[in-house]
Amino acid sequence: MKLGRRPALTKNFVLEYTPPAHKGKMEETIQKLLPGVRKQESLSRHTTFRIGGPARYFFTATNSDAIIRALQAAKKLRLSVFILSGGSNVVMSDAGFPGLVIQIRNSKFKIRNFRVDAEAGVLCSSLVKATVHRGLEGLEWAGGLPGSLGGAIRGNAGAFGGEIKDAVVSVEAIDEKGRMHVFSKKQCRFSYRSSIFKEKKYIVLSAVLGLVKGDAKELSKIARSHMLYRKERHPLEYPNAGSMFKNCDAKKLPVRWKKHFANVMKIDPFPVIPTAAIIAAAGLKGLRVGNVQVSQKHPNYIVNLGKGRAKDVVRLVEKVKQKVKKKFGIVLEEEIQFV
Repeated sequence: MKLGRRPALTKNFVLEYTPPAHKGKMEETIQKLLPGVRKQESLSRHTTFRIGGPARYFFTATNSDAIIRALQAAKKLRLSVFILSGGSNVVMSDAGFPGLVIQIRNSKFKIRNFRVDAEAGVLCSSLVKATVHRGLEGLEWAGGLPGSLGGAIRGNAGAFGGEIKDAVVSVEAIDEKGRMHVFSKKQCRFSYRSSIFKEKKYIVLSAVLGLVKGDAKELSKIARSHMLYRKERHPLEYPNAGSMFKNCDAKKLPVRWKKHFANVMKIDPFPVIPTAAIIAAAGLKGLRVGNVQVSQKHPNYIVNLGKGRAKDVVRLVEKVKQKVKKKFGIVLEEEIQFV
């Protein structure tokens, strides 16, 4: 998507925390640089887990130019930066964030023939609805997938045998020096729940997706079935961050346990053992620390029972990992990000 001419960033914008300027001058300057910036904004209001303390500064960027202006302001004021997309797959600290949180809300997209030009802030649900309605195949697997396109690309989101990488043609992103890049699919270096954008801290601005002709009724049926599956099998009645752990690569499973889990193995998109089955087999359903709990409905989810805290999520995640490793010799890897 052509987003127009953008102001250049001449030096690295700051991703890590550095001592800020004098408080009084800081307040005055950031208001001038970023009209609409909010102070001490509770991050629990902006994440699907409903957990997190206040951000020192919080700015909603509704277009790519606003994202770059926010990064320029952070650089000028020596503020650490965190990019927040749809608010899923993240656990924010109880202490909040000491710098600037930039919420990505650029949400325009266009569909022409079999091509979708979409900005990073577009919700995945909106793209699924629009494409299947037009009889375009390639995103129907994402029915019910939470979060935004930018977040999905960053983590190479996938479900029901599909992954976002399958549809990506190219991605526009900004690097740590403020330089704009257009990545081909190959250059995105997609892997299981990861990409170059996650590894190198690139910020996704937009993407081009390539789809193929399909049957609108059939695609809508598939998307609806996936949404229903999530509603029935996932603990959507409680705030959560999505799947807590990556599924276990079946090839890495200790030999003595391969037969034990053979009947639950699935393709995602390669042979995996669902982590939910492993956690359940370890007898950890319902395990609780404070007001967060391993879901009884889907044990690869940790749910917020009300007033949950990040410190309790951390403790519960460690307990689950320790108990699974002790029982099965399997080392679970988190899918979500702790900030």
